[in-house]
Amino acid sequence: MNIRHTTKGRTVLTAVAITTGLVLTVAGCGGGDDGGSDKKTSSSSPAKDDGDDGGDDEQGSQSPSAQQVLAEVKAGGLTVAVTSADRDEGGFVTVEGTVTNGSGKSWVAADWRGDERELAGNGGSIAGASLVDQGGKKKYLVLRDTEGRCLCTRFTGGVQPGETTEWFAQFPAPPEGTTEVSFQVGSMPPAAVEISEGE
Repeated sequence: MNIRHTTKGRTVLTAVAITTGLVLTVAGCGGGDDGGSDKKTSSSSPAKDDGDDGGDDEQGSQSPSAQQVLAEVKAGGLTVAVTSADRDEGGFVTVEGTVTNGSGKSWVAADWRGDERELAGNGGSIAGASLVDQGGKKKYLVLRDTEGRCLCTRFTGGVQPGETTEWFAQFPAPPEGTTEVSFQVGSMPPAAVEISEGE
């Protein structure tokens, strides 16, 4: 009986060991493939993401020079670049760009918020910007919500010397045949901008 129990015990242990070995092998193979592909994907994804993020940061900081610049004007130590002016299906034009403070002192965009009483609550913003359609002899002001807040960038805390910051402003769209307008804000000279059709 002892021999029988011992043989049965060994058989059971051998079966358990083989089963465990097979399970671990299958799990190891399966886990290795999944883990390997996950690791490959995740290790290459972060590498790509890191590269993409770095590229985006570089492009963001170099957008006036690396990205196309539709127009650029300078006055009072400020450089304003317009990088896009897209017509959207909703009946408005979104203008985007950058402002670089080369004045040597902090700039708060006080004269960019506009003279209208309704715009006084917008603080240092680009609310006073306009698009002028020379051919149609029409001026388009920045869109606002029902409380008078502009659909545009607010320069919270101002722009420090040497800094470049991005801005945007939304305007009612000129007629579809109009492809060129003048963008103006504050005491900056007007800049001729070509409107492109949005997607």
